[in-house]
Amino acid sequence: MKHPDKVVILDYGSQYTQLIARRVREAGVYSEILTCEASIEEIAARKAQAIILSGGPASVTGADSPALQQGVLELGLPVLGICYGMQLLAHELGGRITASQDREYGRAELTIAAYGACPLWDGLAEKGVHSVWMSHGDHVEAVPPGFEVLASTGNVPVAAMADPARRIYCLQFHPEVAHTDDGSLILANFLFKVAGLTPGWTMSSFVESNVAELRERIGADEHVVCGLSGGIDSTVVALLLHKAIGKRLTCIFVDNGLLRMNEGEEVIGYLKEHFDLNLVWVQAQDEFLDKLEGVQDPERKRKIIGHTFIEIFDREAAKIPNVKYLAQGTLYPDVIESISFKGGPSAVIKSHHNVGGLPDHMNLALVEPLRELFKDEVRRVAVELGLPDSIIWRHPFPGPGLAIRIVGEITRERLDILRRADRIVQSELRATDWYRKVWQGFAVLLPLKTVGVMGDGRTYEHVVALRVVDSVDAMTADWTRLPSEILARMSNRIINEVKGVNRVVFDISSKPPGTIEWE
Repeated sequence: MKHPDKVVILDYGSQYTQLIARRVREAGVYSEILTCEASIEEIAARKAQAIILSGGPASVTGADSPALQQGVLELGLPVLGICYGMQLLAHELGGRITASQDREYGRAELTIAAYGACPLWDGLAEKGVHSVWMSHGDHVEAVPPGFEVLASTGNVPVAAMADPARRIYCLQFHPEVAHTDDGSLILANFLFKVAGLTPGWTMSSFVESNVAELRERIGADEHVVCGLSGGIDSTVVALLLHKAIGKRLTCIFVDNGLLRMNEGEEVIGYLKEHFDLNLVWVQAQDEFLDKLEGVQDPERKRKIIGHTFIEIFDREAAKIPNVKYLAQGTLYPDVIESISFKGGPSAVIKSHHNVGGLPDHMNLALVEPLRELFKDEVRRVAVELGLPDSIIWRHPFPGPGLAIRIVGEITRERLDILRRADRIVQSELRATDWYRKVWQGFAVLLPLKTVGVMGDGRTYEHVVALRVVDSVDAMTADWTRLPSEILARMSNRIINEVKGVNRVVFDISSKPPGTIEWE
């Protein structure tokens, strides 16, 4: 899509890079992430109005540390360096970087030198110290020529610096994280007070522009097939395309045998009742499960499912005249996690069904209307399109389905156990009004058995893990502090109602370091 104002974020491997992008978008300005290794030609081609340099795990004094591409500063754009980005700018422009004797990880108290002297501090309460979030081992000992010190902490003399004449501003702390007081305001001040941008990124503008561009790209005669799962992503894709090309869209619902209990019937029934879509239901359970037999590696599972999915689409699309495009619900986090700077925590985490699972040869061109959006933005688009809450707030479900919630080999017996356990998790969350409070809640079947005692007899049966997390966009997540009585009820019901399970555990890992899904 074309955007009137845009910010390019150069990723140096920080775990917070995606949060920077989200905070900029929340301020009403479109942002996108490029690897720090992107060429100056590629950066310039994005026609951005400002650049942000992310943090990263490297030391700028290291031999193999990522550098600033030559020509970035010569673009003449406003620049904000965060953490590693600040140290990199100081290093490149003649400042001095040293290893901190006392490293700062977590909260720190920021002292601002002069509130009225810097636009970044506009609107901040003039108080003694501000709580900010730090994560660094090196620090700027001396600023480059032309720079002034804007703030400090007890451990580092330069916690913020700027060269106002060149519109280069730098922060050692992370304004993008929620733990930094007024972090969103500081970022907004850079966008609007320093860079002079206009907040024009809204979901209503996205819908209008997206539909127009889809109509132009697809043309007046071509047809599109869409993979419809019944989840919010694919449903929003289908409605955007339906607005753009009407009945020239055919939605194909592929039942891969990896859905939740009764999901196929529920999805088809709902879509037929509420939407005037061309809909084909493909019963492909045996085809998927036969190909997955004996496969345990999660990457192989994803690849097999992705390839089979596209093969079926090719086959079904061949029955429809003039079909040229395949629509998918690829989101921006899928793109980021599959293609990223190779050196840091944001390096490739896993292949996504919509990105890494595609075969080399396809008979259809891809249309990905949501490729620029984070998950929370998709929900806001769904509101714009008038979708009901039952679709908007349905918990995310991965493209590979239960295949990546069964750790190890997939069998029909293990699928049945997981479906029954997961159904209990979903029903308990809904019954206690926690379904809308959490980002995602589900069951995972583990590849081990444990000894138990049931009815005075010894058992040796499966273990089910419960995964319930809080998040905004799935880029970061924390485990939900569910009341113990809800967990007890889930565990008791699963052990008593699901034959083959004698133990339930609760996952209390955050993302990072873990991921939301287990595979």
